[in-house]
Amino acid sequence: MNLTFRQLQTFREVMRAGSISEASRVLGRTQPAVSSMIAGLERELGFALFDREMGRLKPRPEALYFLEETEAVLARLTQTGRAMAEIGKLSMGRLRIACHPAAASFLLPNLLAEFLEGRAHVEAALMMRSSAIVDDLIASQEYDIGLAETPLPRTSVKSQNFVMECPVAVHAQSPLAQKQVIVPEDLSGMPLATLFDEHSTWIETARIFERGGAAINRRFVLRTFLPALQLVRRGLCACICDRITATSFQDSDVVFRPFQPAIITRVSILTPAHRPESLLSAEFGRKLFEALSAMQQAD
Repeated sequence: MNLTFRQLQTFREVMRAGSISEASRVLGRTQPAVSSMIAGLERELGFALFDREMGRLKPRPEALYFLEETEAVLARLTQTGRAMAEIGKLSMGRLRIACHPAAASFLLPNLLAEFLEGRAHVEAALMMRSSAIVDDLIASQEYDIGLAETPLPRTSVKSQNFVMECPVAVHAQSPLAQKQVIVPEDLSGMPLATLFDEHSTWIETARIFERGGAAINRRFVLRTFLPALQLVRRGLCACICDRITATSFQDSDVVFRPFQPAIITRVSILTPAHRPESLLSAEFGRKLFEALSAMQQAD
């Protein structure tokens, strides 16, 4: 059976109008065209929907039942058409986003809130996980977009990569706040907050301090930089942190200064390689790309 939208629409109008002539007027077609459409529908169904009596159509019981089914199908098609139009306008759909901790507190929630303004029918999930897990979630094709420290290349993930320099966070009343650029010698012996031993920023910090002959005083060891900036705000330490966290942290008691030689962090926008990107995901990805590009250019 191969019923068409036009057949169903024609049948509904004939039932509503009560005659071929009135249905043809509503549909803007000729009477022979409407009659032919009804005859074709009956052939497709394999039984008559109307009795023909003196040039008039009298609906059979089967027609009354079929009208209920037709109304349901056409209503669903209309609803689907409207939904697809809304999806095309990016005002309906779903977004599944995964991000590493540095972006989860401020960057992604604020960017998402801005993106969803005026899009009341867009559903969004924002999942915070470690960078390695974010990479796996995108590789599994389960999530639409991810933001993480740049992973090793894999065929299941597409990436847009960014390189950013780490600034130094110091208390606003510290003499270091007056400097335009901070070097290892300026931080020699000063209490520092750093990330854990395996993190690239700590490894690079330790290497640069050793090479410059500066004494490193590692007072606080943390999993993420955001808590470290709270310690800086209390005047307990300084912190060489990533650019995303620095941009996210707004507090008048903490200032950020460039650090030389540069300590680099690398982050990537990740998308699934084995399924098409939705219009909604592509547009959000463009917004995220613009935000990260602005941070990268600020170095």
